[in-house]
Amino acid sequence: MAVLQSPWHYSGLILLFILLGTLREARAGQIHYSIPEELDKGSFVGNIARDLGLEPQELAERGVRIVSRGRMQLFALSLRSGSLVTAGRIDREELCAQRARCLVNFNILVEDKLNLFPVEVEIVDINDNAPRFLREELEVKIIENAALSSRFPLMEVYDPDVGVNSLQGFKLSENSHFSVEMPGKADGPKYPELVLERALDREEQAIHRLVLTATDGGDPARSSVARILVTVLDANDNAPVFTQPVYRVNVPENLPVGTPVLSVNATDQDEGAHAEVTYSVVRITEKISKTFCLNVLTGEISTSAVLDYEDTSFYELDIEARDRPGLQDRAKVLITILDVNDNVPEVAVTSGSRSVAESTPPGTVIILFQVYDRDSGLNGLVTCSISRSLPFELEKSVDNYYRLVTSTVLDREQVSTYNITVTATDKGMPPLSTEMLISLNVADINDNPPAFPHTSYSVYIPENNPRGASIFSVTAHDPDSRENAQVTYSLAEDTIQGVPLSSYISINSDTGILYALHSFDYEQFRDLQLRVIASDSGDPPLSSNVSLSIFVLDQNDNTPEILYPILPTDGSTGVELAPRSAEPGYLVTKVVAVDRDSGQNAWLSYRLLKASEPGLFVVGLHTGEVRTARALLDRDALKQSLVVAVQDHGQPPLSATVTLTVAVADSIPDVLADLGRPEVPHDSDASGLTLYLVVAVAAVSCVFLAFVIVLLALRLRHWHLSRLLQTSGSGLAGVPASHFVGVDGVRAFLQTYSHEVSLTADSRGSHVIFPQPNYADTLISQESCGKSEPLLIPEDFCKEQDSALKFSGFSSFAVNYIVLRRFFFCISRGLLNLSFLKFHPQNLNKVCPEFPLTFLLLASSLCHGLLSSCFLLFFYYVAHLRFFVL
Repeated sequence: MAVLQSPWHYSGLILLFILLGTLREARAGQIHYSIPEELDKGSFVGNIARDLGLEPQELAERGVRIVSRGRMQLFALSLRSGSLVTAGRIDREELCAQRARCLVNFNILVEDKLNLFPVEVEIVDINDNAPRFLREELEVKIIENAALSSRFPLMEVYDPDVGVNSLQGFKLSENSHFSVEMPGKADGPKYPELVLERALDREEQAIHRLVLTATDGGDPARSSVARILVTVLDANDNAPVFTQPVYRVNVPENLPVGTPVLSVNATDQDEGAHAEVTYSVVRITEKISKTFCLNVLTGEISTSAVLDYEDTSFYELDIEARDRPGLQDRAKVLITILDVNDNVPEVAVTSGSRSVAESTPPGTVIILFQVYDRDSGLNGLVTCSISRSLPFELEKSVDNYYRLVTSTVLDREQVSTYNITVTATDKGMPPLSTEMLISLNVADINDNPPAFPHTSYSVYIPENNPRGASIFSVTAHDPDSRENAQVTYSLAEDTIQGVPLSSYISINSDTGILYALHSFDYEQFRDLQLRVIASDSGDPPLSSNVSLSIFVLDQNDNTPEILYPILPTDGSTGVELAPRSAEPGYLVTKVVAVDRDSGQNAWLSYRLLKASEPGLFVVGLHTGEVRTARALLDRDALKQSLVVAVQDHGQPPLSATVTLTVAVADSIPDVLADLGRPEVPHDSDASGLTLYLVVAVAAVSCVFLAFVIVLLALRLRHWHLSRLLQTSGSGLAGVPASHFVGVDGVRAFLQTYSHEVSLTADSRGSHVIFPQPNYADTLISQESCGKSEPLLIPEDFCKEQDSALKFSGFSSFAVNYIVLRRFFFCISRGLLNLSFLKFHPQNLNKVCPEFPLTFLLLASSLCHGLLSSCFLLFFYYVAHLRFFVL
């Protein structure tokens, strides 16, 4: 029966073990603590923070934790106090059974440095278990003639405690025949023996009732009792005897179920029924009964379950041989289980990360793991290895711990994921191995800028492109991942002709598509140089750029531009002069044109689109020169109208036309007779005003015509009077000098002069020179009589030089004629300038200085108006007459 312990004594023992637990053993750097069993949960074990050289608050910061394998967690860390405490009640007997020392080993992991510190805690036994009999009642049969000092084994007594707390002795109730003894054995089950001290007499007492008490050595001691019933049997002289007291056998753990292990044998010298021996296992445990079976008749022991060296490596069986009368003998069977390499190594990851940054330096610890093998000896020695082609290494740590560290710098862009196969192999025969796959992801850092496929790009777009149209797309690739690979596009700031580049081109920041914000004009600029910048979204962001050249392609969007002849601003056409004596191929003029386009869009060709007289003129296809195709004839009209077309070679071709007026004449009077001012385009808004102007000009012209007629009449009358004077005069000798004033006046008109008339509005090459005859300073010189000009001096005047009267009459007529001719010449010059819009009063004044400029301007305007009115009235009545006839 259990004996109650005094409370003060138990508390003192706990205090003693706590004080002893603070002592550490300094061996191989291991932390050692010692505590008694059965402490309450949370009981103090040791100051682990102090022993690790840390402050209590650092335990949580540095990730300090307990790592252990294959058992329930017995201890815990108090992060507040930095102490190692119990995680629950610890039963030494359950944990270590009958081992003399009960040691619990585990490791303390410092997470931030991946360092391991081995810790050993010794669980000290206390007397918390009383001795216990396997059976509380036992019947022992003893033959009456048993010899003194004969020993009879009793039931097993077991005390789970060890040392002094284990079973120490037995006490038998008072009797006169028996005593009890215990064979010497330190720990484990005890087998007391009943010793015969006095001879038995069945007839005197056939049954003996005894009480056996088992006591341990604890303080206070604990005990238990069992009842023994001794039956005295009739005499049987010989007991069975085993061939050997101890049987030993070694068997491998992979022995099949049902395989015989060994056979025990006992013989009895008696005969008949007293010699029949049966076998049995005494003090059998549940585990032995499940593992082995004994043939009661043959004594053969065989396996009834699979043997496992890692579970139990040694078995001890007590075999009893008994004859039918009840005599018996006992022998021990010691079965040793031999280890075979039947367990593969195991790998367990203790701590670490499955992701590592690519910037991690070599030697960085990635994962901490442990390998173990349940086998023993060489079968339990395990080595680990990984492929040498990987940028990782394995480093051995304590207690079969390994560290996976980097050996080189990682690059995610080359390898983003590593599948590391850790192979653990034992040294058994044959060796067994296991593999564990560790998938390690390489975390990206922003170490790569976006890259364009090409160093530069050239884009060709036609001009006149629509606004907002996409013209090109650029793409940059960033080998990084996630936000480090998100590329945005932009344009470098620049200006084009003083205007920001962003007003011409824009780019989609996400897709890299470029858009034209303006319609480009090849004639404005032909190329754009810009830089596209690609930036990622990393921190800090990286960028790169590429040059982009945009070339604008010309389109045929400009018509040829006529540079010569330049059309007058008042709507009239220029006039070119071609003499009637011109030979075929004579250069009349040249049409000059340009095209603002380029290439074949600017290649110009000239052709004669329309001519008033076909076949008279030709135009050079590529030169634009207007030449005569044949000799000019008298029947050819004086005024030739040519329409020249200038066309480029674009698709579609564009063209422009110019109208040329060519005057065919050898002298100015011919030109004045036939050329008139071209019609001014009719304006419906000014039709009424035009009618009034025509009527006014016609009226003024009639007045001027009347004036001329009166003037001519006066002149003729004056001439008639002069003739009458000639008949009545007696000669020239008596004529006063004043009568020859007219001669001096004539002499002023007879100076050599020439007229240079420009017949085109803006001609730079076509000038016609009309030389005028030279006249002598005297009217009666012989040289002048030989001239072909009959306009100044009549031919018969030379024959009658001596007639003074004739000279006086002729002189008056000549003066009037020359004055009138000179007057009409100045009027014609003014009309010519007015007709060709080249009228300059200063030039007219220089040519005709003898007449007042105002008088010449008024007379020229009146004559021009008179001629224009006549032509207009003529065409007006012709048109109305034609309409009336129709």
